[in-house]
Amino acid sequence: MKPADVSRLRGCSMNTVLYRGGTVRAEGAAPATAMLVDGSVIAWVGRDDVAPAADTVVDLAGALVTPAFVDAHVHCTATGLALDGLDLSTAGTLAEALRLLETQVRKDRGAAVLGHGWDETRWPEGRPPTRQEVDRASYGGVVYLSRIDSHSAVVSSALLAAVPGARGLPGFDESGWLRQAAHHAVRRVARETLSAGQRAVAQRTTRRRAAELGIGCLHEMGGPDISGAEDLRALLTLASEEPGPEIIAYWGALGGIDAARGLGAVGAAGDLFVDGSIGSHTASVHRPYVDKDTCGERYLERAATAKHIVACLESGLQAGFHAIGDAAIGFLVNECYADAALAMGERWPSRTRHRMEHAEMVDDQLIARMAELGIVASVQPAFDAAWGGRSGMYARRLGVERALTMNPLAAMQAAGVVLALGSDSPVTPLDPWGTVRAAVHHRTPGAGITAEQAFAAHTTGGWRAAGRTGEGALAPGAPATFAVWAGDAIAAGATLPALEPHGEPPACLRTVVRGVPIHDLEGALG
Repeated sequence: MKPADVSRLRGCSMNTVLYRGGTVRAEGAAPATAMLVDGSVIAWVGRDDVAPAADTVVDLAGALVTPAFVDAHVHCTATGLALDGLDLSTAGTLAEALRLLETQVRKDRGAAVLGHGWDETRWPEGRPPTRQEVDRASYGGVVYLSRIDSHSAVVSSALLAAVPGARGLPGFDESGWLRQAAHHAVRRVARETLSAGQRAVAQRTTRRRAAELGIGCLHEMGGPDISGAEDLRALLTLASEEPGPEIIAYWGALGGIDAARGLGAVGAAGDLFVDGSIGSHTASVHRPYVDKDTCGERYLERAATAKHIVACLESGLQAGFHAIGDAAIGFLVNECYADAALAMGERWPSRTRHRMEHAEMVDDQLIARMAELGIVASVQPAFDAAWGGRSGMYARRLGVERALTMNPLAAMQAAGVVLALGSDSPVTPLDPWGTVRAAVHHRTPGAGITAEQAFAAHTTGGWRAAGRTGEGALAPGAPATFAVWAGDAIAAGATLPALEPHGEPPACLRTVVRGVPIHDLEGALG
């Protein structure tokens, strides 16, 4: 060890931990086998034979140490409810989904049931359940069943009765399958059936599961039409009081600057809906869907949206929006952001780090404009794995030609658009290695990115998306937020697993956030 290194390390606290005997995915080209953690920061990275002394030594036994993952788009309470409650994503048929509902109703003994995950495009019946079928399966109970994309839901008659005004709102259907404003109105009432205790259990479940998967940070996408202010406030309080993944909060409300600040959100952004989703036929597209005579929905107006962008920048908050369809994305970048930049003139910052959630239908012109504006693309590669290709849901909704242009990760990467990877859980599960794998093995040839690029987008990209440019790498002085992975699934000396199309991810032995272990696989590291 060089004298300068010894001098610097003399200032270490009495709470140092040396990880040695493995592979450390450190910043820079030099190979590393050891890492010293001093309190909440990384103090040193290097080789075993020159490692400094420490209060505690952890034998990695060949394990791999990497930066912890950042999931850049999550709904914590809904994820926890799906993990512990009624998850319909496993139902292979409509009939099976109704049986799962009936079982859950009996288990909950009359309590309201909030389920998630049905996807009629995967069922032989080819349709969602009706309100009447839900009523029979729930014995007349209060039931809210969100579609897998969370942009529509089937609800019971008892829940509808509690929201009589829903019948006069856009998106209402007597079948019980609600979209647009009708869905938002009923979802608000459905979430009010949760007690504070139920919400806390769901949020703890999500944070625990994320920690088990090597995720050190979650970007929570709150909003008045999604989870409500009290939900976000409770989550941030929980995260401040209990160890777990860090929470970076967003509040998706147009003009919601004061609310975002009051809640502790870093942006009046996130799921601020310009449009809906492909699966629910509500993503705003230029050409009609092939299986329904509609071009989807656009929820925002140009002047108000541009004003919101300016207000965010003037207040030091991030601006950002949910946009999936090509018409919605074009509306944002070619009209709203253009108007905002014109209004601000020389005050328009060169590196704004605006966000766009999903950004699924973008052509080269839109990508170039995103790069020019400094827009981060918060994307979900698992969407392509679930619905992409020539025969997936995208092809059934949009036709094969348009389906094969969806989620062009390689084109965005090549144009210099910052990518941040996430799951949109519970839409797709928390699964960081699966997300990286999906980004590499894109279902459209040539649209995927390399494993190195995908891993960076799921670590440093997540921090950059939140304006935290100095985090996400294992280097002296950086926060000690990292994960330790079993070496038996990783080639000797490699700093990433092989990531075969259908391979198993490595087991996470330990997850650490700012020096605090938040997950330990029993007996794995002594």
